[in-house]
Amino acid sequence: MKTDFLVIGSGIAGLTYALKVSEEFPDKKVIILTKTQSDETNTKYAQGGIAGVTDFLQDSFDKHIHDTLISGDGLCDEHIVEIVVKEGVQRINELIAWGAQFDKEPDGDYKLGKEGGHSENRILHHKDVTGKEMERALLEAILKRKNIELINHCFVIDVITQHHLGYLVTKSTPDIECFGVYILNLSSRKIEKIASQITMLATGGNGQVYRSTTNPAIATGDGVAMVYRAKGRIENMEFIQFHPTALYEAGVRGQSFLITEAVRGDGGILRNASGEAFMERYDERKDLAPRDIVARAIDNEMKIAGTEFVYLDCRHMKQEDFLEHFPNIYAKCKSIGIDVAKDMIPVSPAAHYSCGGVKTDEWGRTSIKKLYAAGECASTGLHGANRLASNSLLEAMVFAHRAYKDSSCVINELSAVHSEEVIPDWNAEGTTEPKEMILITQSLKEMKLLMSDYVGIVRNIERLKRANSRLDLLHEETETLYHRLTLSPQLCELRNMITVSYLIVKSAELRRESRGLHFNTDYPGKNAILQNTIL
Repeated sequence: MKTDFLVIGSGIAGLTYALKVSEEFPDKKVIILTKTQSDETNTKYAQGGIAGVTDFLQDSFDKHIHDTLISGDGLCDEHIVEIVVKEGVQRINELIAWGAQFDKEPDGDYKLGKEGGHSENRILHHKDVTGKEMERALLEAILKRKNIELINHCFVIDVITQHHLGYLVTKSTPDIECFGVYILNLSSRKIEKIASQITMLATGGNGQVYRSTTNPAIATGDGVAMVYRAKGRIENMEFIQFHPTALYEAGVRGQSFLITEAVRGDGGILRNASGEAFMERYDERKDLAPRDIVARAIDNEMKIAGTEFVYLDCRHMKQEDFLEHFPNIYAKCKSIGIDVAKDMIPVSPAAHYSCGGVKTDEWGRTSIKKLYAAGECASTGLHGANRLASNSLLEAMVFAHRAYKDSSCVINELSAVHSEEVIPDWNAEGTTEPKEMILITQSLKEMKLLMSDYVGIVRNIERLKRANSRLDLLHEETETLYHRLTLSPQLCELRNMITVSYLIVKSAELRRESRGLHFNTDYPGKNAILQNTIL
């Protein structure tokens, strides 16, 4: 296949970009690839909302910028923060024009929530399914565009660069260029190639490298792993945000049900096993401290008490308001026997968001020519060492727009798409069908276990060294399978997750301090010199 614009991923970043380029170039072809259904994205599971300054009587750009910088703990790029905060309002208005509906007060003003780290109420939301509502509006707009082709069940294996054309490519190679991608067509089970003039990477996060995560099963770090293999620049992978309040269900592993931070914004109180409201001992902002502080506090309380969870107390909250704002949380709790009016909700931290990723500039450009990145897979400089709640959807839209503006200029300067003869077919000669899947599934379990135990909320050098040595063995075994067996999504995802795990561990080893989401007990203080960890 050939296309002008290729978008990998159908979350808010990918859909926003695709919609904009399709409107700008109605005569050019846009393809969106997604490895499952088009609405199965991290965006869909975003409950709380999107942060933006819309009430200029109480709020201001300066306040939002200040809150973001404080949360990022010294590593935010101030120029990028200013761009996102100031341009974000325009992007929110565009989303509303595309049909997204946010909750309103009786007088017609938007209801604005407050979350951890925010000094003012500025979170627009649609009950407790904001991401799902945004995804719905964007997909409906996408389906109206005749020059967009949305292809489901398509697993992207690798981005195509000069390496695949027979040239030696290293990290120091100048002008590495993206020509398209190799894909595994899950319907035909064949490996195909798509040549593209411009490629947008919007592949989401990597929470599935951990045993407990709020991310869906698709969040396997595919984009970051592909760019690293293509010798692109990756940065700040040590900063993995653990959401403080995922619903604790005994024996449940994999995707955990998220209890949005907006519940604490509306008055929910964290309590330990003894019923004590403990957050005041850790931060003057109490339950609305930034996520890194709250997650470490919960982790410490669980270790002191020897429990696997703490409690979120909502019993004092007005139940009619709770049911109106959080109907899905109410229904989920009720389904497992928890009445939020009478019972406290058991919660524990779960891997939630990657603040690092593919290094991009202020226009969404990666270190590889004609390859852009936006959304969670990208490291833009906005989040620094810790993401401020509800800034992620805003960031995705701002950089999808900026990448559209830049790539609109670039595509007019490019020659025709490379012919299929230039890009070689995928070579699967000598590979065989796997006789048993246990070799893949067991390695996956080992990886999740070691990442959760050694590279979680609290780390130290000994744990990181042990994780590295275990990952080396898993990498070696998985590469052997990769070159010997016919490719499958399970094998490709395992390979990608091992690569991402290595990047997290390596970055954590390089940061000899504790900052934001990275807390190393061997280096509990902060260094005076601030720098990104670039791999």
